[in-house]
Amino acid sequence: MTMTSIKLKRILEERLADPGYHTSYNRDKDRFRIEWKESKQGITITMPNVIAKYNERGETAIDDLVEHITEALRIMNEEHYLTGMEKDIYPVIRSTSFPTETKAGKKLVFLDHTAETRIFYALDLGKSYRLIDDVMLKEERWSKERIHEMALFNIRSLSTDYKMDQVAGNDFYFIATQDGYDASRVLNEAFLEEMKANSKGELAISVPHQDVLILGDIQNKTGYDILAQMTMKFFAEGRIPVTSLSFIYDNKKLEPIFILAKNRPKKK
Repeated sequence: MTMTSIKLKRILEERLADPGYHTSYNRDKDRFRIEWKESKQGITITMPNVIAKYNERGETAIDDLVEHITEALRIMNEEHYLTGMEKDIYPVIRSTSFPTETKAGKKLVFLDHTAETRIFYALDLGKSYRLIDDVMLKEERWSKERIHEMALFNIRSLSTDYKMDQVAGNDFYFIATQDGYDASRVLNEAFLEEMKANSKGELAISVPHQDVLILGDIQNKTGYDILAQMTMKFFAEGRIPVTSLSFIYDNKKLEPIFILAKNRPKKK
């Protein structure tokens, strides 16, 4: 069937029928909002974006949307504590343009990472997670340093299994487990040092979006251009984009590299 905003609105109202929810539709902005009646906390959906996904993926797109909305609303309505959840605290990489406050005005805990990226901290809740804010820290008298150390310890416990691809004499490695912390593995220093030790050329790293980490063993000039094209493609397609820039990893530091894609491999 041809999907329209009005049809989608009716579907969402039907699928998300709950006495605790309040829904509204802004026809001028073509947005649908669902929120808890009591707290007014909720989610705003941009209808054309969902329709585009529906045209591409069919009913699965609506099923996924409803699942995400339900899970997000559940999290909003729950009290969360850090004590006892130490093993479920992870770092998440975001762009420097990512909001540092919640819509409710709570300041999120973050640390500068590179000129392009910041580290935020998440409490893993299974199917989703909640970003940790200052209020949570103050209530339990935790320091930012404690959260950071704990998050780094936990990220080291996650798998670093990768898929490898060789292109034009360069080796590229992709981590994409879809666990929400793929890009965060860039903070696993032991893993980066191991990859650096085993690289034949320069080790370059990209975090185009939350759900992928790309490492390139760059052995010729063409490798930089291939990495730039890959990174831009992933950045454009990512659900939570981070940065389209790549970095050189050297002396345990990430330095941004600016690559002009002049040497694209010729198609045969």
